[in-house]
Amino acid sequence: MPPGPCPIPVYIAFISVNQPPTLESLFAASGSSFRLLTEAERQASLDAAMAHWHPQQDVWVFGYGSLVWRPDFDYAERRSALLKGYHRALCLWSRVNRGTPERPGLVFGLDVGGSCRGMAYRVPSRQVPDTLHELWKREMPSGAYIPKWLSCRTHEGNVKALVFTMDRSKDAYVRGLTRDQLVAVVRDAHGTYGPCTEYVLETAQALKAAGIHDKKLEAVVLRLQGAASAIDMSGR
Repeated sequence: MPPGPCPIPVYIAFISVNQPPTLESLFAASGSSFRLLTEAERQASLDAAMAHWHPQQDVWVFGYGSLVWRPDFDYAERRSALLKGYHRALCLWSRVNRGTPERPGLVFGLDVGGSCRGMAYRVPSRQVPDTLHELWKREMPSGAYIPKWLSCRTHEGNVKALVFTMDRSKDAYVRGLTRDQLVAVVRDAHGTYGPCTEYVLETAQALKAAGIHDKKLEAVVLRLQGAASAIDMSGR
């Protein structure tokens, strides 16, 4: 019998289902519904958070990111504080302060789980309205945080502080970035407040000066510094 036709080789491409999405696809997906709150919406959010505040009460504000090194408001007292149930993470796209709509940066949010060490500031009652009005403009441009009153532990005793926690239901919430992607985003982003790299490095430096150790943040800092050194060497 004559030989049959030669079999045609078949090549099968295996694609990893765990392959992370590209940054471009993440930017597009998270930016589809991005918008800034109107002044009226921002004021309504502030009013809701302060509904139970009495004009004679001082207010504590918990800082875990840029508020640690640049609070930009006067305070009567500052304490090292521990918040349980949340951890500090670069989990929020920043399309204004540390990035742009086309090339967002990353800023810190308080994500669920673990604990977070930061700084608690006591704002005198007479300064509360003006201070929080400006703080809302800074922290709530797009309403990506959920302001909450949470117990924070300090050496002098527990205080109930205003805390800006991450709203996981918003497109601005970041999840699933690889370490390389995270470093690339931070390295390349720049917003109205300056470079995203500055924001991350200043926060890490301020935490270290306050005796607060964040291993994940320190690992990111090492990668950023390594990337900066590589760029300097290539430019020589």
